[in-house]
Amino acid sequence: MSEAPHSIPQSSAPLALVNARLIDPASGFDGRGGVLIEQGVIRRFGSEVTPDTLRAEVQIVDCQGDIVAPGLIDMHAFVGEPGAEYRETIATATAAAAAGGVTSILALPDTNPPVDDPAVVDFLLRRARDTGLVRILPCAALTKGLRGEDISEIGLLLQAGAVAFSEGSQSIRSASILRRAMLYARDFDALVIHFAQDHDLAAEGVMNEGERASRLGLTGIPHEAETIILERDIQLVALTGARYHAPLISTAASLDIIRRAKDRGLPVTCGTSINHLTLNENDIGDYRTFLKLRPPLRREDERLALVDGVASGLIDVIVSDHDPQDVEVKRLPFAEAAPGAIGLETMLPAALRLAVSGAVPLTRLLQALSSRPAEILGLAQGRIAVGAPADLIRFDPEEPFVVDPAKLRSRCKNTPFDAARMEGRVKLTLVAGRVVFEN
Repeated sequence: MSEAPHSIPQSSAPLALVNARLIDPASGFDGRGGVLIEQGVIRRFGSEVTPDTLRAEVQIVDCQGDIVAPGLIDMHAFVGEPGAEYRETIATATAAAAAGGVTSILALPDTNPPVDDPAVVDFLLRRARDTGLVRILPCAALTKGLRGEDISEIGLLLQAGAVAFSEGSQSIRSASILRRAMLYARDFDALVIHFAQDHDLAAEGVMNEGERASRLGLTGIPHEAETIILERDIQLVALTGARYHAPLISTAASLDIIRRAKDRGLPVTCGTSINHLTLNENDIGDYRTFLKLRPPLRREDERLALVDGVASGLIDVIVSDHDPQDVEVKRLPFAEAAPGAIGLETMLPAALRLAVSGAVPLTRLLQALSSRPAEILGLAQGRIAVGAPADLIRFDPEEPFVVDPAKLRSRCKNTPFDAARMEGRVKLTLVAGRVVFEN
């Protein structure tokens, strides 16, 4: 495993988090104790880390029984720069992430210009170093200009610091082009992240196809828009041997495809968004555009199937699908509004609903939010272990609060959880042992 390319300054003073409930999803450890941090890494952890065993110069934080866990790693977020600073900036995105316990963000490549050149990767890393609070992991474009025609220079982009390759929120139409991209990526052991949605089948659709869409008088998007592309992609994985990640699974039929692929031993992983795990198409209500998403929210039975997929481990990761949109494109009739919702700051408390209900064990939930993304991306983060980077969060899973969009740190306020009552407030976020958020 390697460090993330975004270099965070390490804290020089030793720090200890004591009197905590430590949860390390990578090993399954769940017990009382503390964590000693020096020079940005974990030096000791466990029940023996107490105030009376520490040196005098160690700064001590009494966690008062709160949970200390690895920082979250979000594998699907739009950070705005370059070219869409009116929607989000690295400064505002990382501030929201730090407040939400997210310590690493995989930044999508569909910016302006796209992340298809080593110079753009370098720009992202420099901007993150200068203005960011958490780690920014550049995800580069699979094809030049995201046009689905010419393959990007995967080797050069990897050397520049890209950690994965994607077409952002669109899929490559040509199976031949995607096959060549996968072959090229396989030669570099690079991860291909491909959004599964058939452009023609989705067409003018704006929500899940079915009775609810008919009642609202809206054009629907069928499940097959997702499953046809996903099935094709899995066949190409079998043909090429490339590492493949489906970032946003939203249907039970897609889960069946992923299950069969894993049973065949193919190098396939998948994720779903916190929105699709906690909301369904009925939440759209009277045309609530903040809940217009891509892929669309599905029926309640589909949501429950996704929850079961997380609990069983079939779904590897949970993402925020952070997609800030300003009021000019959201305060429109539902059919005309842009899809997308912010989610960096609310991903953890929304996910904790699944643990409170008993649907997903807390350790498994944190695994999908931290250690499993780290494994897929080949990062050293996502675990509490001696020598691991001290990217840690402290949170109280029971502290209640009401989501106030005006207080969210993202530049745009299009949260699907407007005025929602939640539990689980982050109190401290550390990146390489440095405090980047404290409540």
